[in-house]
Amino acid sequence: MEKISKIINEQKICSIIEKTSKPTPEIILNIIKKATQKRGLELEDIGYLLNTDDADLVGKIFQAAAQIKMEIYGERLVFFAPLYVSSFCVNDCKYCGFHNSNPTKRKKLTLEEVEEQTKILINMGHKRLLLEFGEDPQNTPIDYITDVIKTIYQTKTDKGEIRRLNVNIAATNVEDYQKLKAANIGTYQLFQETYHKPTYEKLHSGPKASFERQLLAHDNAFEAGIDDIGLGVLFGLYDYKFEVLSLISHAHYLEKKHQIGPHTFSVPRWQPAESVELDLPHYVSEDELLKIIAILRLAVPYTGMIISTRESAETREKAFKIGISQTSAASRTSPGGYGKEKNATQFSVADNRQVDEVINTVLNQGLLPSFCTACYRKGRTGKNFMDLAKPGKIHHLCRANGLLTFKEYLEDFASEKNKKQGQKVIDQSLVNITDKDTLQKTKQKLKEIEQGSRDIYF
Repeated sequence: MEKISKIINEQKICSIIEKTSKPTPEIILNIIKKATQKRGLELEDIGYLLNTDDADLVGKIFQAAAQIKMEIYGERLVFFAPLYVSSFCVNDCKYCGFHNSNPTKRKKLTLEEVEEQTKILINMGHKRLLLEFGEDPQNTPIDYITDVIKTIYQTKTDKGEIRRLNVNIAATNVEDYQKLKAANIGTYQLFQETYHKPTYEKLHSGPKASFERQLLAHDNAFEAGIDDIGLGVLFGLYDYKFEVLSLISHAHYLEKKHQIGPHTFSVPRWQPAESVELDLPHYVSEDELLKIIAILRLAVPYTGMIISTRESAETREKAFKIGISQTSAASRTSPGGYGKEKNATQFSVADNRQVDEVINTVLNQGLLPSFCTACYRKGRTGKNFMDLAKPGKIHHLCRANGLLTFKEYLEDFASEKNKKQGQKVIDQSLVNITDKDTLQKTKQKLKEIEQGSRDIYF
């Protein structure tokens, strides 16, 4: 219990929600002004923002979030796809389509099937994947997981290869995390699902029922040498105000203990799945989700934020402007889902558009689609990444690299419509590169890509 309270002090968080329940416009405007300094916010500041319902003030929060996102991450939006490898799971989580008591047929990809799925994703234009595994020590032991990683990295088509693998596996021990590290993963992503302990224990059975095991998993990953960590909440399971304050409290804890905060926040909302029925008194609306995203951008400005295809195209477009820096596209949430095979899904998808369709929407917003994996491969992770992200310097590198990877996409995958519009966005983004040497080198590398070179980065 003492370990938990160092990360999440439930009593303190509840008292903050109560104390900040009646914010004045003056308080909110002062907090927004403080946030634009890009040094983050205290929990009490965040409490006031969460308790703000005034439409004009919420609009100002959105404006500040959009400004901060642009100043730190620029106009980039990084694309990825999830790859569900196995639906076998020993846990019986009440919100998940893979829960153990679901009588559905289970699927675990063979390494040959992993290769097939990877080729499909490469030929869609993807360069980075998020691997998803149910928890099952017998069917998906750590050595199988590392074999999957090795197989994907070795898979190539005439359209390229996957260059970065982020991984979501169940909380485990330091030894297993060391094996993940040795397999050259990018970010290790693990959600707490809900930080409200009574709700967590009510919703889980199996090994994942240990609230403490889930909460301390990131510490084990850091001990194993993994320095890129992703946190998240499944919004809708409990009061979102409590969840946001807890998520940020967790981020503050990691930064204080390890001198490295989370590389990403994910903001999924619960979505229906086969054999999953939940009465959600804390359901989060689309408007509330957008407010959450904007507040997170103000609260922890350096952290990347991920939105998935759980959300509608309209909601995602709004989220891209106010804080989101990474998004999935053309996702399938079942093992073998990229193809004709139909298996049980973990959750339902709201945005079923193909990659090129999503790219078109992003271009219409004046944003730069990016498939960049350079930071991970150049060692700009952990503290090195934080040292660039916190002062807003990361986009000076990422804009150029984003342009190069997007140019690859235009050459190899884009529709004619996107090729024309994409080149306009490239030209606009080049104007934003203020360093003359970087600009010259970027233009030269863009020409090399036109001439057939690939995988060029700073």
